[in-house]
Parts: sequence; structure tokens; C-alpha cells
Amino acid sequence: MIRVRFAPSPTGHLHVGGLRTALFNWYFAKKNNGKFILRIEDTDMERSKKEYEDAILEEMKWVGLDYDEGVDKPGEYGPYRQSERLDIYKGYIDQLLNEEKAYFSVTKSDEIIFEGNNLPDKYKKNNEYSVVVKFKVNNDQKISFLDEIRGTIQFDTSHINDFVILRSNGIPVYNFTVVIDDYLMKISHVIRGEDHISNTPKQILIYNALSFELPKFAHLPLILGEDKSPLSKRHGEVSITYFRKEGYLPKAILNYLSLLGWNANEQIFDYTKKYQEFDLKKVSKNPSIFDYTKLLWTNEVHLRNDPIEEIHKSFNDWAKYTNVKIDNEDSFVKKIIEVSRAKVQTLKQLYEFSKNFFVKEFEYEEEFIEKYMKKPWFKEVIEITIRKLSEIDEYDLANVENTLKEIAALNITGRKNVFQTIRGSLLGRLVTPGLYESIIILGKNESIKRLKRALEFSNTLDINPRR
Repeated sequence: MIRVRFAPSPTGHLHVGGLRTALFNWYFAKKNNGKFILRIEDTDMERSKKEYEDAILEEMKWVGLDYDEGVDKPGEYGPYRQSERLDIYKGYIDQLLNEEKAYFSVTKSDEIIFEGNNLPDKYKKNNEYSVVVKFKVNNDQKISFLDEIRGTIQFDTSHINDFVILRSNGIPVYNFTVVIDDYLMKISHVIRGEDHISNTPKQILIYNALSFELPKFAHLPLILGEDKSPLSKRHGEVSITYFRKEGYLPKAILNYLSLLGWNANEQIFDYTKKYQEFDLKKVSKNPSIFDYTKLLWTNEVHLRNDPIEEIHKSFNDWAKYTNVKIDNEDSFVKKIIEVSRAKVQTLKQLYEFSKNFFVKEFEYEEEFIEKYMKKPWFKEVIEITIRKLSEIDEYDLANVENTLKEIAALNITGRKNVFQTIRGSLLGRLVTPGLYESIIILGKNESIKRLKRALEFSNTLDINPRR
């Protein structure tokens, strides 16, 4: 059976590069009716934090990459947190020592004072000494493996020195634990970033020393910043946490990340269906540039075109995540999204653009106050609008539009002044969703309340001369 894994370290927030790796593993598992495993590699005790692990689990669920087994979904081969597997690793360390494929190395003040397979008692539990276990490398070997993306890759062990597999604190190193875990968890394909190619020969040496069958390897191209160096914070924000707070859609993020290294034959798609076309052999060897502008465009297209039910759910999730309070009924919120989403690119912008629908005691923009509220015709326009709206029996879009056009035709002031006066009075600002649609969404009673509130506020202002 195809079994793949995504194995992040909880030493920081989930990086877009890490999520791309998880996505390609997910694609491969889904395409081949396999299993996708999430494993937490937390043997870096000083830097690993529970808060980061929790965030990784939460963000994997948020984007929709459902894993079959993981730290919170125990399977046959768990536990899936390396810090809980130290006894397992110790057994294999002991095996290598007993077979003289590894040895103890003792140093004091950075000077090696002992190396061998049997550690003398005087070095045990003595803080004067640093005791590690090193893997023994035969320096006349040729190592080659077939990379599913890059073809055959070869190494010469003359360039690899004996290397540490167990630190002095009793914690095994990454190159050792990953071999044990991938073998015991029956990982069939190791799909990871290109930066891990240099680790592969050491891992193959350990596989061979323990008589483990090798998995197949596939090393994904790096994601770079505009300066062609590996993507990092110096290029901009790179964590999924940031993009989530900014109001990017999970579907848009995974759509864009799919394009970084894989020719998907189209720019906009639903990743939950796209896996059917995924092929490791069509993944590029060349690095990809992370384009923030294209990601934003991708998000904008999804925001405008995806089903309103999906956008509504994402909007509610964003509001909850960012502690934005929205108490309105779902039907009301969906109407606001419908009339607003063509003017914005993210959920955060969507809220900022439409937030005065959700609150009643909003402030009026200074530009609106100066250009419209302080004009002598302002009160007449609002008073007539209140009366005309009150007289509408069938409160629909056509009747609202006709009513506002009738008010403009009275020539109290120019047509634009009339519409902007009403717009600002209802929503406190001059750039809003369509005016007729806004009045319908607010409803007759709420629209009239807001117009009366604007009228009361205008009474506190100094009126400018007519012009």
C-alpha cells in the first residue's frame, strides 16, 4: 500500500513550503488510494513547543488536508510524536553498537578521549564528559538511489565522515529517527523538499546497516523569494498563520501552492478534485518563485466565484479566528458577502469594506461629513428619502431604485450628491456595495433608522454655504 507522511517540527509556525510538501504528499496518497500520515518530529527539545504543534494540527485541519493517521489520529504504527518514541530508537542504537556498526565517542573540553563499542563505567553519568554515539561509515562505498523526480542520484562515502546518531543528552538525531520511523510506519514514498537530498546518503547508510528496505524518494523543488534565495521572512510573511489572519481562503492557498513545481494545466481549480491528475513525474526539478501578487489574485478569483456557502463558512471561520464579532443571521451575512465580494481580495478586506452593515453605532467618514453632511441641501435630501422609503409598499430592488431616481429628479442638488448623501448616511462611508442593494439588505426599518440617525448627527454640525 502507498503510505506517505508529512513530518513537521514544532519549532515555529507552519511555513508555506511545508504546506506545499504536505499538499503534494496528500495528492499522491489520494491519487493512489493510499494513506497520508502526519508525524510530529519534536526531538529538538529546546526549540519544540506545544503551541506550535497545536497550531500545525489546527492549520492542517483548516486548509482541509485530512490525514489518515497522526498524533491526534492514532493508527497501527503510532505513537506519531518522536518524543514518545525514545525507547524505540534506543533499541536500534543498541543493535548498531552490538553489531559494531556504531560506537561511543567521549570528549572532554572538545578533546576526544575514548572511542569504542563498550563504554567504560567511569564515563557513564559523569558531567565532565560528553558522550555521543557515532555511526561508522565505510569510506569506499558508492551510494545511488532513483529519485522519482530527479532520476538517479549518486554519492561517494569518501565525502561522509562518521556522524553522530545519539546526542550526549540521550536524544537521537534527525537522520536516525526519520529512518526508524519511516521503516516502522511502512512509509512507501518519502516526498520532501530538495534541501533534504544531502541527508539521504546518511539515511541510506542507516537503512542498509539495519537491513531495512528502502522507501522510494522524491525531492520537491525549493520555493524561492524574488532574489532567488530560499523563501524566508526577509521576503515577506511566510507562515500559514499570517495568511489565515489576513483572510486568505484555504482553497486559494492550496490552489496556488499546487502551481509551485507542478504543471497543473490550469491556473484556477479546486484542489479537492485536482489530485486525480497529480503525477510525481510531472513535478519540476527547477525551483519556483513565490509570487505574493499571484497568490492574492488567486484568492480574489476564488472569493468572487466559489459557492456562497463556502465563502460564508470561511468568513465565519476568519471572524472567529481573529475575534471579530458578527452576531447577524446567516441569511443577512450571505447577502452582504454577495454584494461585497466583487470589490475585495481577501476576507479581511471583505469585513473592512462591509463592516458598517454589522454595526449600528459606526462613525461617519470625515470626507462624507465635509462634502455632504455639512451642505445645506443635506437635510432636505434625507427627510425626503425617509418619507419616500416609508411610502414603498413592496420593498424590492426595482421600487427602491425608482424611488431614489425620483428623489434625484427633484433637483434638490446634483444626482451624485443625492446618491452619495444617502449612501454615507446609511453606511457612514462613500465607498460601499451597490446603493440599491445595500438598502434592500438593510431593510426598510433599519434604513429609515440609519437615515434618522444621520439627520440627528447633522444637526450638531456647522452648515457650509450652498455651493
